[in-house]
Amino acid sequence: MKTSDFDYDLPEERIAQTPLEPRHASRLLVLCREEDTLCHKTFWDVAEYLRPGDLLVINQTRVIPARVYARKDTGGRVELLLLRREDALTWEALVGGKGLRPGRALAIEGGLNAKIMTDLGGSRRRLRFSEPVEAYLPLVGQMPLPPYIHERLSDPERYQTVYASQPGSAAAPTAGLHFTSELIDRLKAMGVGFAEVTLHVGLDTFAPVTEDDPQEHQIHTEWCELNLEAAAGINAARANGGRIIAVGTTSVRTLESAARQAQPGQAVAPFSGPTDLFILPGYSFHVVDAMITNFHLPRSTLIMLVSAFAGRERVLAAYRLAVEMDYRFFSFGDAMLIL
Repeated sequence: MKTSDFDYDLPEERIAQTPLEPRHASRLLVLCREEDTLCHKTFWDVAEYLRPGDLLVINQTRVIPARVYARKDTGGRVELLLLRREDALTWEALVGGKGLRPGRALAIEGGLNAKIMTDLGGSRRRLRFSEPVEAYLPLVGQMPLPPYIHERLSDPERYQTVYASQPGSAAAPTAGLHFTSELIDRLKAMGVGFAEVTLHVGLDTFAPVTEDDPQEHQIHTEWCELNLEAAAGINAARANGGRIIAVGTTSVRTLESAARQAQPGQAVAPFSGPTDLFILPGYSFHVVDAMITNFHLPRSTLIMLVSAFAGRERVLAAYRLAVEMDYRFFSFGDAMLIL
């Protein structure tokens, strides 16, 4: 297995720059593994493929305005991208600028200060703030859109799911962006259940793998939680013959991480903490029966995860067809349902 095995050609014009309205108007490519078929629908039509007793597992994380600008004591400008909160004052971040060594002091608008504590390699640093940064973010922070999106987002809420409630992500769990309140109500009325989990998304999720052998790639940990209520709902759905349908790769990682804790007779057990689960082809899925996901970057850990679920050649064939048929790719793009 090579990283190049997960490459594909994508014209730049296929990268969606703005979200569609309404959210559920995006296109949906339905891949049925058992029948080896592809169908073209809209996301509203996802209801046609669900049945009473199925359980959709959604990631309720909320993107924080994590891009912050600071000044060095020399006056030089520094860009910070907050990735992961370690404690009340300490964050792991990406920093952009020169001379950003441990001990360097940074000044941020509003009277907030920070100090670089540790060089974590590359542009990663551990920062310690003078006060909890969360209270300042609505004033000084900006929404951290992915670098391939060049259009200005007029409404920052369009980079949040309609059910986002737990702040902590540096990027949106994009498969969930297609859901509207109307669609959720429609599915619930059909007898489809919902379970909420949390995984705070770091930018490594979207980063390309640079090693020739993907098994040598070190995936960074992300914090996730599947609580007692969600575990009970998932185990009950599985016991009653319902399918567990993960909304997004973040829900997949959370579910499969919680499966590691399960006792005999359970699909999952409650779990809270960091996960370093890296899903590559050859992985045996323990919980996930179906998956809703967007179209992912070439050579990324996400296309590898989807390939593990549906088969690499089948996934790449679906991607080639999606390119030919003008599907929209990446965060604001269209979706796939893999059954």
